[in-house]
Amino acid sequence: MEKETSTGIDTLSYEGSTRVEVFKTNVVHEQDADHLLGILSQNFPWFDVHFDLEDCDRILRIEGNGVFNEQIISLLSRYGYECTALV
Repeated sequence: MEKETSTGIDTLSYEGSTRVEVFKTNVVHEQDADHLLGILSQNFPWFDVHFDLEDCDRILRIEGNGVFNEQIISLLSRYGYECTALV
């Protein structure tokens, strides 16, 4: 099932094993994190998304089936934020 969201990213349901992906970001302010959480939840409603701004890497943690790293990075980039997947 695909649908295009307001950001132009096609979202699709993905069945697979639950994974946790961790990203380093340059998000500093709680207000910005809240805004991005809303956008991420709109585009990827099947993911559980959290920021940890107290961590020195300003962590974005995403849990779900089939996390699409490139799409997450691209989405944050569209809003002017850096985002790098951590291994």
